[in-house]
Amino acid sequence: MYDTTINEIRIILKIFKNFSNKYNSNNLAKEIGLSAMGALKILRKLYEQNLLKIEEIGKAKIYSINFKNEYVKQYISFLLRKEAEESKGKIKRWIVELRKLDKSADIGLLFGSVLKSDKYNDVDMLAVLKQSQLKEFNKKVEELNKINVKRIHLIKQSIQDLKDNLIKKDKVILNAVKQGIVLFGYEKFVEVVESVSL
Repeated sequence: MYDTTINEIRIILKIFKNFSNKYNSNNLAKEIGLSAMGALKILRKLYEQNLLKIEEIGKAKIYSINFKNEYVKQYISFLLRKEAEESKGKIKRWIVELRKLDKSADIGLLFGSVLKSDKYNDVDMLAVLKQSQLKEFNKKVEELNKINVKRIHLIKQSIQDLKDNLIKKDKVILNAVKQGIVLFGYEKFVEVVESVSL
């Protein structure tokens, strides 16, 4: 396992979750809040570790996740879980609450105003599930809605719906992926992003 710094983790997750963007050291540095040289140093290290790949477009070097490296998929799954586990306060509370749905859905993402503000009206969740899971899932959500002050607002998708919406660049779904926290289904989520990144 690699010894990874906080900024390296932030860069890996930024490139992974924002798979539809093309990142070089300059635009990534601005989004992460690093100097261009600092970002370039990290990107080179991640490339040397075979976590990222480079595509040259003119003089620019565009960095993306190296999904051909099987370790990368496991590592990103670990980082997504770490991101959820290290959440604090109300976010952590909702992560614990919504993980009660993990047996009824394949992938769950927490997103929206609950992650950005103390003033939120509901809790947005993207749930990826099979048709056969829908009845039990809806029942569990209703049970949670009865005991919580804030209601859970759901976007339900099949895996194919999620892939199609990511390819179409559906604004709501893309924002959920870019800004959300994965609750469960880490490996499946990585597989979905890999499939639409190629």
